[in-house]
Amino acid sequence: MRRAFQRVFAAVAAGLLLAAFSPAMPSRAGEPIPVDIELVIAVDISYSMDYDELALQRGGYITALTSKQFLDALRQGAHGRIAVTYVEWAGANDQQVLVPWQLIDGPAAATAFANKLGEAPIRRAYRTSISGALKFSAALFDRSDFKGIRRVIDVSGDGTNNQGDLIEPTRDDLIAKGITINGLPIMLKVPVTSMIDIPNLDEYYEDCVIGGPGAFVVPARDRKHFVDAIRNKLVLEVSNLQWPQPGKPKVVPAVKPPRVSCTIGERMWQERWGR
Repeated sequence: MRRAFQRVFAAVAAGLLLAAFSPAMPSRAGEPIPVDIELVIAVDISYSMDYDELALQRGGYITALTSKQFLDALRQGAHGRIAVTYVEWAGANDQQVLVPWQLIDGPAAATAFANKLGEAPIRRAYRTSISGALKFSAALFDRSDFKGIRRVIDVSGDGTNNQGDLIEPTRDDLIAKGITINGLPIMLKVPVTSMIDIPNLDEYYEDCVIGGPGAFVVPARDRKHFVDAIRNKLVLEVSNLQWPQPGKPKVVPAVKPPRVSCTIGERMWQERWGR
């Protein structure tokens, strides 16, 4: 009887030990859940974006997060799951979490996230502070219940930084913390310099905004391919591939003086408004 009890006890203990180190659950109560990536999706809602563009952007992320390509990429990770939160931003003090941190491990979770995103009202706000968006997004990692192999901020926008902290030191600070910043510059309109637009926003993002291991930019140049650009970007982030594909130059922040001044947005704002 005693030996039988010992065998049962040993089996139970082994089962508990296996469960404790199962990749599907945190190793101990209160510890973060391991995931392949902690991803902050940070999207621009400044007044330079019209309502059609805002709806297109929102719909693009909803479509991308539930697409077969995204879900297939999700399954290729070491854990087969990621943690995602969705943030909207404009000025230096205007950032809002639309969907808080959520585990996505398959179609059901992806659809639930997309549904929450689709239910939120679309809004616009003043000014463009990419630096504010990055700082706000970086702080969210400290409030996550997850532990990612990688921490990534996916920032999209249609303009340069024109309020808040300067973008270069903000970017460098986040890189030093082990965070990768990827960019989706939105270039759907013909630039109007009087509206402080610039024609080479993709170069600005490459030289001034993105950074960290494997950082890349995927420009969205027309409405027809906007959803494709969003989906491709998410697939690359989840699968940890590089953009452009192998054999083409890797896009990283410039080590020499940038092609576009990283303070061009602030200067253009001051020249137009005198403040």
